[in-house]
Amino acid sequence: MADRKKEFDENVPFSFPIKVGHVASNAVTITIEADEKEREGLAKLWNIVGVDKLTADVRLSRWKRDGIRVAGTFKGDLKQICVVSLQPISTVIEDEFVAHFVPETSKLARRDDIQNGEIIIDVDGPDIPDTFTANTIDIGEVVAEYAALVIDPYPRDPEVHIEEKFQATDAEDDKAPSPFAALASIKDELS
Repeated sequence: MADRKKEFDENVPFSFPIKVGHVASNAVTITIEADEKEREGLAKLWNIVGVDKLTADVRLSRWKRDGIRVAGTFKGDLKQICVVSLQPISTVIEDEFVAHFVPETSKLARRDDIQNGEIIIDVDGPDIPDTFTANTIDIGEVVAEYAALVIDPYPRDPEVHIEEKFQATDAEDDKAPSPFAALASIKDELS
């Protein structure tokens, strides 16, 4: 793992800046891991109970003429609240990611899809690369952004079971149930 010293920023709790000029034509892999303070900041940012571990193997290489390709994998151990039992549970996130960065002045950073004041977006087309300033890319922030995308917003403990009356049944029962019928069934149980 590479060492670094930095000041803590709660808006970017996991930070690992690299100088673009130090990225050679041969790809290099860096392993980064969030320390305790960074994990606390990530938990706060992601609005979860805690982050026990977040590590990433990041591969940096040159891309196009003056860009950088940041690719890799990450894995994290999280503590979240189960949406059924409201008890803390452990969850694991892991995924691969690829991001491209170019200088702000690069032709690749310009949008050519603006027509009559409207931006035309091709959802199947390639993404526009992100830009970097001051010859620096924060790969810790990149990892944190991609990790946030795979966090389950409704985590559920597999050991917790929902009573049958609250579970969805067949597709033909897709119409909304009457709220009065649900109240009546609860009233019958209490009687």
